[in-house]
Amino acid sequence: MRSMKLNIPAIVLVVLGVLILFGKLGSFVGFLFAVAIFALGYYGIKTGKTFLGWLLMIVGGSMLLAKLSWLIGPLLGIILIAAGIVWITGKSSNSRRGFGG
Repeated sequence: MRSMKLNIPAIVLVVLGVLILFGKLGSFVGFLFAVAIFALGYYGIKTGKTFLGWLLMIVGGSMLLAKLSWLIGPLLGIILIAAGIVWITGKSSNSRRGFGG
């Protein structure tokens, strides 16, 4: 009788194949590479290699900003809209009380 053993390499191959078919592997690997560069920079700073560590952290952080730009742009827009609304409502309520003008 055959035992039911989990075959991890086969599962990894299937997942990688699905990611390649859907075209998501390139973006995921790029994101993972940026995180690895950033983490290596952090490790470099902790071990005393500050110049190399900061250099890697700056490069990794820049890569992460580029990879997450699809998220950062809309979030910045939402923050600007909310700040504008708060500013408008704050000025109108202050002017009614005689503070603005």
